[in-house]
Amino acid sequence: MNINATILGQAIAFIIFVWFCMHYIWPPLMTAIEDRQKEITDSLVFAKNARKESEITKSNANTILQEAKKDAQAIIEIANTRYSQILEKATIEAEKERKKIVTQAIARINIERQKVTEELYQHLALLTIEGAEKILERSINEDDHRNVINTLITKLSKGIV
Repeated sequence: MNINATILGQAIAFIIFVWFCMHYIWPPLMTAIEDRQKEITDSLVFAKNARKESEITKSNANTILQEAKKDAQAIIEIANTRYSQILEKATIEAEKERKKIVTQAIARINIERQKVTEELYQHLALLTIEGAEKILERSINEDDHRNVINTLITKLSKGIV
């Protein structure tokens, strides 16, 4: 019976040891394991949420970037349109100014031509009067008449050229 008493003693000691472990060692171990599990679960949830937030932020950033590109393109188009308008307006104004300058130049040329024509008519009239005076001063024969006309033509050609 020695063996039986030893086995019984060991069984009682084992039961006391198990009871002691169940009351004093097991609960802190379970608490530590549960806390660690909760911490890991919370970390995984946090990482998952952070990944979702990151994806959302990246999506928002891409959306904002696309909008910025569209806005930039719209601004460029507006600037090009404005450039074309300014260029067209400047061309029209330059054409108006050119027409004005040409019109003024033509007017000045016409005035100068009219003055020169009047001067020529006055000069012709003076030469005609001179010729008539010479004709009246002496009697004219055909040779004198030709000489007077040739002289008149020569004076006219010298005055014009």
